[in-house]
Amino acid sequence: MHRPEDVTMLVEEYRALLGDEESPSSEFLEGALARGGDWTPRAARHLRELVINYGSFMLRNALAISLALQTEDGELQF
Repeated sequence: MHRPEDVTMLVEEYRALLGDEESPSSEFLEGALARGGDWTPRAARHLRELVINYGSFMLRNALAISLALQTEDGELQF
């Protein structure tokens, strides 16, 4: 059963995709997301900016709120 609040498998997928990079360059991160993660270049850039600007504390809370409100796709329609 798929539980959207359980992101364990998703975290493991991104760890495998990004390898041992602790502080990947913008180009590396966006390229890996676009090639291996099937994101568009625009979405990959936006994801990188979210990670850099907000970090896991803020994004974890945003995830919890979006799940509570059952908001899967936001206004930007990624």
